[in-house]
Amino acid sequence: MREARESGRRRERRAPTKGVRQLPFARVENRYPPIALLSADEIEAIHQASLTLLSDVGMEVLHDESRRVLKTAGAEVDESTQRVRFDPALIEQEIAKAPAEFTLEARNPACNVKVGGPHVIFAATGGPAFASDCDRGRRAGNYQDMCDYIKVIHGLNVIHQEGGCPIEPTDLPAETRHLDFYRAVIGLTDKTWQCWALGRYRVEDAIEMAAIAMGKTRDALEASPVTLTIVNSNSPLRLDIPMGEGLCAMAKAGQPVAMTPFTLAGAMSPVTIAGALAQQNAEALSLIALSQLVNPGVPVMYGGFTSNVDMRTGAPAFGTPEYAKAALASGQLARRYNIPFRSSNVTASNCVDVQAAYESGMSLWGTIMGGVNLIEHAAGWLEGGLTASFEKLILDAEMLQLMRAFLDPIRIDEESLGLEAIREVGPGGHFFGAGHTLARFERAFYEPMLSDWRNFENWQDAGSKTGTERANAIWKELLRTYEPPPLDPAIAEALDAYVARRKEEIARGIHWQTA
Repeated sequence: MREARESGRRRERRAPTKGVRQLPFARVENRYPPIALLSADEIEAIHQASLTLLSDVGMEVLHDESRRVLKTAGAEVDESTQRVRFDPALIEQEIAKAPAEFTLEARNPACNVKVGGPHVIFAATGGPAFASDCDRGRRAGNYQDMCDYIKVIHGLNVIHQEGGCPIEPTDLPAETRHLDFYRAVIGLTDKTWQCWALGRYRVEDAIEMAAIAMGKTRDALEASPVTLTIVNSNSPLRLDIPMGEGLCAMAKAGQPVAMTPFTLAGAMSPVTIAGALAQQNAEALSLIALSQLVNPGVPVMYGGFTSNVDMRTGAPAFGTPEYAKAALASGQLARRYNIPFRSSNVTASNCVDVQAAYESGMSLWGTIMGGVNLIEHAAGWLEGGLTASFEKLILDAEMLQLMRAFLDPIRIDEESLGLEAIREVGPGGHFFGAGHTLARFERAFYEPMLSDWRNFENWQDAGSKTGTERANAIWKELLRTYEPPPLDPAIAEALDAYVARRKEEIARGIHWQTA
């Protein structure tokens, strides 16, 4: 058993990707007890407040099919206002059907990820409209940058999942660019990936293309999920049409959705964190209940994204103490319902600087110690989510590696206690030449990908490069040495044919037809 652990640690230490030193790809588990910021009574108070909100105020549900599903289940629906009010018993009944854990399958089975329990997934950023790097600055998102970013994501072993299009390809037609993204992500990486929930047809295209890529039927995908998406309620207390369509389509297909209200305290929710959490919880529970009514037992996630605004300007603030506390409390709420928890690594910084680092650090500690299962935007997020930065991707990857190493448990046994080594060295000696050290020095400690631990003189002689400059070199090296994962030519041909056919249909106004 000890030899197996030693062998595992040996693999953990050395996994160079060409010239980049990094940890190998591995699933991550968090064995630390999550921080219980709130008492059981306080969590129950939030829960009851959420049920009261859903019963008395309700949700404005703009999507017709969602209202029909809810009305059939017994919710009170006012068609004149599209307001839906929920019996607390209905909410309790439906959310209990959601599974506590599930698995997402990747094209490469070695990259499958488990969701829930102690498992932690690091997903790259998704959705930014701009790209940025030190050489070309900030620019509108485009297809080439999107592809390059996916390639770097593929090369970063610490990242488990592509996060739902890292850079919006705004140089492509809006109605069909999701097809270009899906085709690119399926071919450029064999890790799991996220699809778009913006309307039914974008979800249906994702399911069809995932089925082709995996060589499975849609029915088989329902039993073995392969993609995930984020559905945001339009806070406060509204589910819009595209998100409603996406939620229902994903649920019918058996694919998981992270139900994530966007509750900014002081703007889209009460200025108090307690009030914002009560509203977040109400919105999340209503969406989870809807998914279970559409398809009982379909996997879902409880998404927490409560933060605050700058009350002087109204601008969103991220990586704040309020954000971290909300993440801890959201984790407690998710565990109250026994549903996997999604949170994020976020910052409001406009460039890759010290603010970006300390706000992301604050976010990560809140998510990790909150018992998170999926960290969305774990790497690359900048400018409040408007920009995907190539250098920030590397900075975050380093922080994720640090967190992953932190989550490795301390080993306590006879050999690790080192009593013989202490006897050998004795008082006043040093341990550099001790046998205990020599047998372990190559794998004893975490080795950074980005940090430079040389002294000042050696650092200066090497060019005095800052961390951001080193990050710039690392992503370029990962891109230069990128090798596409294998994809069966017949599958590639089938995907290309599907994309071509769907683009033609959408151009003719046929967004989706039920067979």
